[in-house]
Amino acid sequence: MANSDDQITLKNIASHSKEYGFIYPSSEIYDGLGATYDYGPYGVELKNNIKEYWWKAMVRMNENIVGIDAAIFMHPTTWKASGHVDAFNDPLIDNKDSKKRYRADVLIEEQMAKIEAKIDKEVQKAAKRFGDSFDEAQFVSTNERVLKYKGQIEEIENRMKSAIEGGDLAALKQLIVDLEIADPISGSRNWTDVRQFNLMFSTELGSTADGAEKIYLRPETAQGIFVNYLNVQKTSRMKPPFGIAQIGKAFRNEIIARQFIFRMREFEQMEMQFFIKPGTEMDWYEHWKQKRIKWHKALGLGEDNYRFHDHLNLAHYANAACDIEFNFPMGFKELEGIHSRTDFDLGAHEKFSGKKLKFFDTATNESYTPYVLETSIGLDRMFLAVMSSSYTEETLEDGSSRTVLKIPPVLAPVKVAVLPLLNKDGLPEKAEEIMSAVKLDFNAQYDAKDAIGKRYRRQDAIGTPYCVTVDHQTLEDNTVTIRERDSMEQQRVSVDELIATLEDKVSLKKLLRSI
Repeated sequence: MANSDDQITLKNIASHSKEYGFIYPSSEIYDGLGATYDYGPYGVELKNNIKEYWWKAMVRMNENIVGIDAAIFMHPTTWKASGHVDAFNDPLIDNKDSKKRYRADVLIEEQMAKIEAKIDKEVQKAAKRFGDSFDEAQFVSTNERVLKYKGQIEEIENRMKSAIEGGDLAALKQLIVDLEIADPISGSRNWTDVRQFNLMFSTELGSTADGAEKIYLRPETAQGIFVNYLNVQKTSRMKPPFGIAQIGKAFRNEIIARQFIFRMREFEQMEMQFFIKPGTEMDWYEHWKQKRIKWHKALGLGEDNYRFHDHLNLAHYANAACDIEFNFPMGFKELEGIHSRTDFDLGAHEKFSGKKLKFFDTATNESYTPYVLETSIGLDRMFLAVMSSSYTEETLEDGSSRTVLKIPPVLAPVKVAVLPLLNKDGLPEKAEEIMSAVKLDFNAQYDAKDAIGKRYRRQDAIGTPYCVTVDHQTLEDNTVTIRERDSMEQQRVSVDELIATLEDKVSLKKLLRSI
């Protein structure tokens, strides 16, 4: 069998997601609401399975990490202390002809990506020319054209970093002008000035207009952890190094929400803040980089789909930061952030609240404000990573085609489908008996409608890794056929061994042991 389409697009993913009950446009009967989506029956199962994998790997597997679930609404001073009121801005620029708005830094990064693509093209051409004797490392460090492209990227990076760090919006626009960046829609280079836009949603808390207090929908889940640091530390009897994990919704008033569920105004985060002794942060930074990339790669979505990207422009709270980027249909983009946040957060909340948030170490008889090492992954982006790497259009040996989601079995929304070969001769009754047994252990689906081939295709399309077929032989010797989704190979097993066989194939326990 072979793929009929290697270039999977976001349009393919969005269309398939809607057709098969993974993701729907929100409020669709009212023509939808921009950049908001609802997760359907299979989408919510996949989402919950991703959460479970993250939570168990992060909290259950680490005795010094505990969880919380903080409120979305927080005291407004929280966001003053965190810097979000004054500094949570995006540099935006409008094209006067298309009337479209863009993030200035993203336009520049996309221009750098085009130059990086030229480097990749040179490498591919050289690899084809030299064959097995090709030394890629030597080529990229000596080839004149590649070195020229690298120099261009470095110059752009330095100018962008200088402009952003200095808050020089005019310099940011000048860089766009100098690079001759055109609007992707109109092709025009008729740009407005760059200006800052705060991303927080605000609302009012109170029963009357006069007495209402301005509060914010949280733009990140981290602050709920920081303001609860002392409560958790005391009640859990923890001391650094220890972590607090949380899964929750966050909200950002993205002007340019786009790329399906990659960038939304309402999204979900899986975050862990790790509290450590000052001076140990770089060791823990490397520790969590390796720990998190191992978690990702254990799913088998493709080793080459991941890369680390160090931040050029560090946030005001960080002394080191990188992203784990994933190769989405639109290229390598941020999937998870790993940040050394220093003592900025606890120090700021201590200052604004007047409460002491220091830790007293009885072993050394010293008091200090813990540093924080953060790992933060977007749940919706993780969902998109799984869907985009799993979506496959195949041409089979007999010339027919199928669309299959090769979702890692441990994450699959439906683990097993129970299918009577025919809807008669006592097969449905036997299949329902098997269904009653397996649904206690797995999310299972019973399907007796249409020819068996059509039912297999339906299960392929929602990513079900195993189909159990009940036929006439089942009534004779109590065996069933297990059909594997990706290879379409079949094996005969006893009904008595069915649950153990399936458990071995879809076990989260086994995956957790591997990391």
